[in-house]
Amino acid sequence: MATAAPTPKVNRIGLPIVDYRGGKSTLCAGCGHNAISERIVDAMYEMGVEPERVMKMSGIGCSSKSPAYFMSRAHSFNSVHGRMPSVTTGAVLANSGMTALGVSGDGDTASIGAGQFVHLMRRNLPMIYIIEDNGVYGLTKGQFSATADIGSKLKTGVINDLPPIDTCALAIQLGATFVGRSFSGDKKQLLTMLKAAIAHKGTVMLDVISPCVTFNDHEGSTKSYKFMQEHDEPINEVGFVPAFDDIAVDYASGEVYDVQMHDGSSLRLRKLHEDYDPTNKANAVRTLMEASENNEVLTGVFYIDTKKPSFTDQLNMVDQPLATLPESMVRPPKSALETLMTNLQ
Repeated sequence: MATAAPTPKVNRIGLPIVDYRGGKSTLCAGCGHNAISERIVDAMYEMGVEPERVMKMSGIGCSSKSPAYFMSRAHSFNSVHGRMPSVTTGAVLANSGMTALGVSGDGDTASIGAGQFVHLMRRNLPMIYIIEDNGVYGLTKGQFSATADIGSKLKTGVINDLPPIDTCALAIQLGATFVGRSFSGDKKQLLTMLKAAIAHKGTVMLDVISPCVTFNDHEGSTKSYKFMQEHDEPINEVGFVPAFDDIAVDYASGEVYDVQMHDGSSLRLRKLHEDYDPTNKANAVRTLMEASENNEVLTGVFYIDTKKPSFTDQLNMVDQPLATLPESMVRPPKSALETLMTNLQ
């Protein structure tokens, strides 16, 4: 007599984890980007996010292929190189009830897309912006990107002599309201930060060091697995309690910051760095700059602000998503245009 197959475990909305997975990855085996995709799957599943209510946005590059490898049931749009922020802005304004998840790379963000990144951060658009940061251009044979550290070395022996752009410091200064850095190899930290990101209403910018096993995982690289494992210095220990879960997060010692998220969830940060306040913008930027001078790679939640109004709040938009409104409500009649033209005469 054949035994029945075990019933798959489901999340709080009744979906098994398979419903959050995507296609088979075509990236290099061991690529840090694949580990990030796996954590996104876990976070969306554990938070009980409906896949069809998610928009996956990306630009061009190895990182921008990643959305194909998670949440096949979600909506997806692959934009022009560096232009994901403007496309996402339009999509969010038209579909305000959806969760926007943008995946970019260090080239897509800090080089050709730098201008759009700047304006996205200052608007505080409700979205999660993930930079899969490997310090090189993986699709064009591994040249240095704008986030490569001074003195880092390519496999060819070329030494980088240009200063890096710190996307976290930049995002904090510009106005993002949830900024952190993690390492693709730190599953626990990255998963916790992603779950908190889902609960946040505003711009979440996560810079995730994601080693390129083909071009930037060797001696002399500051974005290799070995370098990160030896130099990763968490600035805080991150815990997260969803609004639907009453399990407490226990910390043995150290000062703790509890941050109430927009959906009622709680982000709990235990200080590992003395006198670190994640709600102090100036202190967050200063800490990052000091770490750079000391050749430290800090990870954790650097800055969070749950009180600043989002871009959609500032625009005083109607509650109903614009994409669902009838044409009669979103297209002014001819008489309105005629009145406008008359007033301009």
